[in-house]
Amino acid sequence: MDDAQTKRRGGWSGWYLLFVVEFVIALWPPFFNRVEPTWIGIPFFYWYQLAAVVVCAVLTAIVYFATDD
Repeated sequence: MDDAQTKRRGGWSGWYLLFVVEFVIALWPPFFNRVEPTWIGIPFFYWYQLAAVVVCAVLTAIVYFATDD
């Protein structure tokens, strides 16, 4: 294995901080622990979690493509 491959695999990037944002969005209950407001009859908790899945997938794709060499 040459030095370029070793450096690439062992490096840390600031892009990985987006995973912290994902963690807070999806797993910190004070953000979504409520029923109101509702959207087309769906309580906030449910549509927030569905939106969080989409947002977290987009953020994961951004990190993947930004750090892929």
